Amino acid sequence: MFIVDITYKVSTNLIDQHMEAHIAFLEKYYQSGNFIASGRKKPRTGGIILANADSRKTIEQIMAEDPFYVNKLAEWNIIEFKPTKSVKAFTTLLDGNE
Repeated sequence: MFIVDITYKVSTNLIDQHMEAHIAFLEKYYQSGNFIASGRKKPRTGGIILANADSRKTIEQIMAEDPFYVNKLAEWNIIEFKPTKSVKAFTTLLDGNE
């Protein structure tokens, strides 16, 4: 599992101009099962994505498609972690990701 910490490098006005493409990017990876949750930081300096993948390299390849990254509007930091405790509803997401 991974936490992707996105930080904007430009004003939110520029971010908003690319938001539709970013949302389409998110939807693609929700549909594939790679993204579990996402949202804006408060204050609005970026966002967070909770992701599931077989490797860090896979997440790096996915994030390289983000329009915010492609257009040099944001940078990201990837934190890998191994969940050892969670609510039951989350357990199915963990299966097969040892």
